Amino acid sequence: MSSSPFPPIFSVLFLALFFSSSRASSFPAGSSSFSRRSILREISSDGKNEKRVEKADYGVELNATNFDAILKDTPATYAIVEFFAHWCPACRNYKPHYEKVARLFNGGDAVHPGNILMTRVDCALKINTNLCDKFSVGHYPMLLWGPPSKFVGATWEPKQENSEIRSIDDGRTADRLLNWINKQMGSSYALDDEKYENEHLQTNASDPGQIARAIYDVEEATSTAFDIIFTHKIKAETRASLIKFLQLLVAHHPSKRCRKGSGDILVNFDDIYPSEILSTNDAQSIGDGKEKGLQNMQICGKEVPRGYWMFCRGSSNQTRGFSCGLWVLFHSLAVRVEDGESQMAFTAICDFIHNFFVCEECRQHFYGMCLSVSNPFKSTRDFVLWLWNAHNKVNKRLMKEEASLETGDPKFPKTIWPPKQLCSSCYLSKSSKNGQIEWDNDEVFKFLVSYYGGTLVTLYKDKELLGDSEGNKAPIEDLAATTNAIVVPIGAALAIAVASCGFGALAWCWRSRQKNRKQRRSWN
Repeated sequence: MSSSPFPPIFSVLFLALFFSSSRASSFPAGSSSFSRRSILREISSDGKNEKRVEKADYGVELNATNFDAILKDTPATYAIVEFFAHWCPACRNYKPHYEKVARLFNGGDAVHPGNILMTRVDCALKINTNLCDKFSVGHYPMLLWGPPSKFVGATWEPKQENSEIRSIDDGRTADRLLNWINKQMGSSYALDDEKYENEHLQTNASDPGQIARAIYDVEEATSTAFDIIFTHKIKAETRASLIKFLQLLVAHHPSKRCRKGSGDILVNFDDIYPSEILSTNDAQSIGDGKEKGLQNMQICGKEVPRGYWMFCRGSSNQTRGFSCGLWVLFHSLAVRVEDGESQMAFTAICDFIHNFFVCEECRQHFYGMCLSVSNPFKSTRDFVLWLWNAHNKVNKRLMKEEASLETGDPKFPKTIWPPKQLCSSCYLSKSSKNGQIEWDNDEVFKFLVSYYGGTLVTLYKDKELLGDSEGNKAPIEDLAATTNAIVVPIGAALAIAVASCGFGALAWCWRSRQKNRKQRRSWN
């Protein structure tokens, strides 16, 4: 934002000149809570309480230590960075305008989550001096716009050509800032938009690229599922099925951080949930202390759960969400296993639903379909097509129930999948009498492998989330598992060498190796 939108006030000019020699003022930040603020923000207020309660900010506070990490990790398509100084009166007066827009996009209660990450950097803090210099901050407040990954490790000049980072030159008020955003995105966001009551949901079924946004929903569903498991405690009879499912995640989860988190839990599983204690008559579950230790391991990293859904977001908070994310996870696992692993993967998913899915009717219906399989799977193709067919059976059943009870999502009605817009070659014919579809299973299999395999992880590639904390780049295969590759966390070299084994044996070898290393370190 240029300096022109703000009227010249003598006090502002005096302060600006006074502090021009040192933008990094020694004045303390306005609140000690800055360091405790996170991307998932909530308003903590009580209408019945007459005492004034300070509201948490929606704009995410960044500094030189977390700037790259947060912008690299966000699922948002765009980011806005406001460079300001806490001593600047114009900045303080502008903050309410910025917050009005930020509440639409940031936090667990965001109206339009996952589209724009709105952040702030206090250039008056010494820690941020070099960061503000890198982006040529010459006045306050200054707003920059661009894809989040383009800010990572970057510099910016006002007259820089071919840069995807742009200065917002017309954002003096909340209305003007939102109008500027709408022009850039071709959107129609409004300041009075309310959660789930809008027309901005992406419902274009003919766009296969939309599934790429589901990689974040797969992480969200994985985290949510394990939160449910740990809340309901692990029993002796369910221990083995959980280990088997963790082994599947270690080898084939499409998200690197979820593979690593699953591996960490697997390595420490015997210490937290020893089988000899679980099998005793007087101890059906482990004590709270050790259980909290497992809960704190965060299976998909510290930024997950984020508190919202993207591809799986429904038009109300009662629809889609977790169940959609879980289905995407299962499909993405199925297309990644090898032929020799297909039966073990089938058993792991079926047992996981049977033992840990808490919706009783859904659990029984899905497990009934599992029990109807008479012959073991011998190929990935057969397992992938079975899971796809099972999903369509569920959709067909729910279509009737939701139509009669009017409980479905009007923007996302249940349908037989995939629709012709996504895969016309999947259809051979459709009977006009009973509505039965004749599928080309070869084409369906090819589509599923492409859709839940390569397309699902394209956002990882596009956003260049390939670096470690030192900025070194890793191979893309280490970030997003391919259909024919087994990728496991650090230390899995031994397991990769025997990749022809089933994932259970593979993960067991790796787990034993890690535990031996752990024991040797404790002896030393």
